[in-house]
Amino acid sequence: MNPHIRVEHLYKVFGPRPQRALQAAHDGADRAEIQQRFGNVLAVDDVSFEVGRGELFVVMGLSGSGKSTVVRMLNHLIEPTAGSVEIDGQRVEDLEPAGLRRLRAQKMSMVFQHFALFPHRTVGQNAAYGLAVQGVDEPERSRRAGQALETVGLSGWADRYADELSGGMQQRVGLARALATDADVLLMDEPFSALDPLIRRDMQDLLVTLQSEMHRTIVFITHDLNEAMRLGDRICVLKDGRVVQIGTGPEIIGDPANDYVAEFVADVDRSRVLTADLAMREPRRSFTPDAGPREVLDWLDEQEFNGVYVLGDDRRVLGVARDDRLARGIREGAAAIGDLLTQDYARASADTLLSDLAGLAAQHTVPIAVLDDNGRLLGVVPRARLLAALAGEEAHVDA
Repeated sequence: MNPHIRVEHLYKVFGPRPQRALQAAHDGADRAEIQQRFGNVLAVDDVSFEVGRGELFVVMGLSGSGKSTVVRMLNHLIEPTAGSVEIDGQRVEDLEPAGLRRLRAQKMSMVFQHFALFPHRTVGQNAAYGLAVQGVDEPERSRRAGQALETVGLSGWADRYADELSGGMQQRVGLARALATDADVLLMDEPFSALDPLIRRDMQDLLVTLQSEMHRTIVFITHDLNEAMRLGDRICVLKDGRVVQIGTGPEIIGDPANDYVAEFVADVDRSRVLTADLAMREPRRSFTPDAGPREVLDWLDEQEFNGVYVLGDDRRVLGVARDDRLARGIREGAAAIGDLLTQDYARASADTLLSDLAGLAAQHTVPIAVLDDNGRLLGVVPRARLLAALAGEEAHVDA
């Protein structure tokens, strides 16, 4: 499938005679050298990425990394010095002024850090502003703005003014304004960074919920790595205007591209980013329900395990053969383990966070079973392997 957004070799040079600095960048000069030689600022240096339809793509970096400049070049609020931006295959730089206005009014909405609300307009009028720009008539504007306000939890606030709202509520209005236009693409430039931590968390929760329902294409700018890890389907890490790594949160934590990224992610709570699929392995052995209890108990004794998974032909988990039940079955003359199984085992999906696995691992004596939607065994997560993953160490195959 073609990407919804494609960015290729994007540059932005601020200052006089930017083409000289651009040529120097092409020749390998870095930001500091260009600043010294020409007095120009190389804000964005050969940035390329693609964003899939419905993806929440995070661009993150420290102050001065070029992230806000990148997002403003997507809709040409800032004109690139070189490179191209495509939206649905249409090169933005090829648009005439009227086409660019239509793009900003109909296809792309932007949510800013400092709310950008009109103080002399009501909450409802602020939410409807993008629709007014589109030329939508007043009754339809009011209806759609009201729906958007309800979506963000501000039903009943349409007649109030911005200065009557808290910071979090004001940002909800900004989000409602972006949603009301039904734009395909949302550009969000550090929208939550001015909020208190608890309100910021609430807004992150809201965005996660809305995205799960609406599946908009979102480019989200942040300097907060934990926020990036929590929200992003994929993350683009910038440093000094250049891309240093693009990947999912687990990919970036598990395999940082260089020392800069490794240091950047060192303090991230791995348990709230990494998932079961990264810690699981094939079970050392499994049995079928027709296996004899003596055979299984002897194997458990040899391995010093308390139990083992029993699978059907399709790898569906039928239960766990536990040593105490096997011993009782041998005393009672059981011929097979199928009637001796317990359902007392921990289950998880491949995308279960390691933080959620930790509590499960403490309650059960067999490794956690990672199952697909049909109950088939994908792998197991032994306690030692889970602890290694949480500690940031490579889990041993035999753990």
